[in-house]
Amino acid sequence: MSEGPQILVVDDEIQIRRFLKISLEARGYRVFETASGQDALEKAALLRPDLIILDLGLPDMDGLTVLRQLREWTQTPVVILSVRDDDQGKVAALDAGADDYLTKPFSVEELMARLRVAQRHAQPAPAEAVFQNGDLRVDLARRLVTVKGQPVRLTPTEYALLRLLAQHAGRVLTHRQILKEVWGPAYVDETHYLRVYFAQLRQKLEADPARPQLILTEPGVGYRLSVGEP
Repeated sequence: MSEGPQILVVDDEIQIRRFLKISLEARGYRVFETASGQDALEKAALLRPDLIILDLGLPDMDGLTVLRQLREWTQTPVVILSVRDDDQGKVAALDAGADDYLTKPFSVEELMARLRVAQRHAQPAPAEAVFQNGDLRVDLARRLVTVKGQPVRLTPTEYALLRLLAQHAGRVLTHRQILKEVWGPAYVDETHYLRVYFAQLRQKLEADPARPQLILTEPGVGYRLSVGEP
């Protein structure tokens, strides 16, 4: 098998997948493929491909949803391949984190050129998609939080806060940084939001919420997620 870059092809049309597999392997890529969004997320976490080709019209979820969930934990280059050729759709995909957008039908040579550009712009290998400290496990790729192996139900805001801390585990995030990322720039002074939501998170995640060992407060500065054993 070729030792070239790994590429994940996500498209529900078997003819497109077959065509891309033949074309890409002939040019040295190692090709993996799937027809569904959920399987794409799982394969991306498992395989850690160098590139992803993503169709927007998937049977189980919209391609933009797949893209947004990928961007929660990885900066792997994503090239959209879609029949949708309206400007609004292209802008939405690029805003959601796509590196490029190519409409069907397409030429193989143009696709290859765009893949080469995406590879050149690729950031270093992403951080681990799973954060673990003691009994707490946060699987960013699957959006799954467990304590002692048991799933923990979090509200969307609680999960957004925990995900942000996990993405920067061990680093202090200021009150303003957290508020801007989770609630938006208009909320950077609403520090009482943080007291309420972090209290809720600690109730769900900490062995002793009154003496937190995971979500630590840096008085007057912000919060950080501990990376040492509690």
